[in-house]
Amino acid sequence: MENNPEKESLRNRLLEQRDNTSFDLMKIISGKIQKKLKKIFAFKNAQKIGVYYPIGSEVFTQDIIQELISQGKDVFLPKVIGEKMEFRKIVDFSSLEQGSFDIMEPKDDCPVDNNLDVILVPTVGISPSGIRLGYGHGFYDKFLAENKTTTISLTYEKQIIKNIPKSDHDIPIDWIVTEDSTIQTQR
Repeated sequence: MENNPEKESLRNRLLEQRDNTSFDLMKIISGKIQKKLKKIFAFKNAQKIGVYYPIGSEVFTQDIIQELISQGKDVFLPKVIGEKMEFRKIVDFSSLEQGSFDIMEPKDDCPVDNNLDVILVPTVGISPSGIRLGYGHGFYDKFLAENKTTTISLTYEKQIIKNIPKSDHDIPIDWIVTEDSTIQTQR
């Protein structure tokens, strides 16, 4: 866990703001984001896609996961193993179990493959240039430093922040999709 008071303060403020979104509004926003996501060429043409299972007030991904599986795409979810994260293939929601941080993760018998075409990345806040504020554990940054792939942040429009303090280990995100906009960042 990083120790940056400025990031921690911003993270707490953004989480509180996001957590105040009603369930009904989160469903509407998530549906709009899913429609916009399907228009991104890199996502539409990907075969092996990493997706997170949402916690709290994160953008819902269950419908995205279901749709990808029904399209015959290979769907992978992250699993935390010690200090690292890996992606494992699921065939449906029964492939998941409660894992680290009370997040639904693939079971141990799901095959590992970290060579993915696209990864949807959970986000607490993000700048228009793709600097992402996560939960501070660094799992995605560590993974992305070792595994080059196209990244897409699914987030609420209100979570886009002009300036997010950048750490040396932060890996910029390629695309940002909100209920109102799709942004290709300048990497």
